Amino acid sequence: MSDESRPSPAQTPPGARTKVRTAAVIPAAGRGVRLGPGAPKALRALGGTPMLIHAVRAMAASRAVSLVVVVAPPDGAAEVRSLLDAHALPERTDFLVVPGGASRQESVRLGLDALPPEYDIVLVHDAARPLVPVDTVDAVIEAVREGAPAVVPAVPLADTVKQVEPATAPGEPEPVVATPERARLRAVQTPQGFDRATLVRAHETVTGDVTDDASMVERLGPTVVVVPGHEEAFKVTRPLDLVLAEAVLARRRLNDGF
Repeated sequence: MSDESRPSPAQTPPGARTKVRTAAVIPAAGRGVRLGPGAPKALRALGGTPMLIHAVRAMAASRAVSLVVVVAPPDGAAEVRSLLDAHALPERTDFLVVPGGASRQESVRLGLDALPPEYDIVLVHDAARPLVPVDTVDAVIEAVREGAPAVVPAVPLADTVKQVEPATAPGEPEPVVATPERARLRAVQTPQGFDRATLVRAHETVTGDVTDDASMVERLGPTVVVVPGHEEAFKVTRPLDLVLAEAVLARRRLNDGF
């Protein structure tokens, strides 16, 4: 059965929903230049373990996720496979490594292409969000199971946001053109969850610059819904983020006794 003809979770009879299978795709082919020179961002150590391993474990922590596909740098698939083999991962979850592309969008598509046909729900998760709690992962999956074609976890903004007219030269002041109502804004996280057929159609249809997979689905027309995110699901992009992630991980280890 093709992705286009497979019934979505919303069309599945209620008694059969427990049979819907979920896979997670983790694009990890980027270099992460904002963290400085060295290894790709996903392979940077966090608490002595590469961030990618933390992200993989975060997806596998959900009992609903039975397959994790890691999209590696085009020339680094063997290294990533060795990395997964060297770390303890849940035995009930299958893992697959595929080479990525030149862009995040291409890498996600290659991850989708590698999925076996029996998976109906797909999560797309940033390797640079290594500490997302399992409750957030489960909330995204459950919303897709209940019929949403696309789901994103998100948190309210703490800061006032200004819309500006971008400067024409570096360092020039930027005039404010609007102040959006903060109560209507959310900072979006991952994993983002999708009915597989919807996400495949988005990747087949939408071209051009997009910041996330949910934006691609938005352009198609289906409604994207939000579920509560978590403050610890932040993205490790800059050196200060890595310091914060180390502190969160140290607190978890202290509380959990490992």
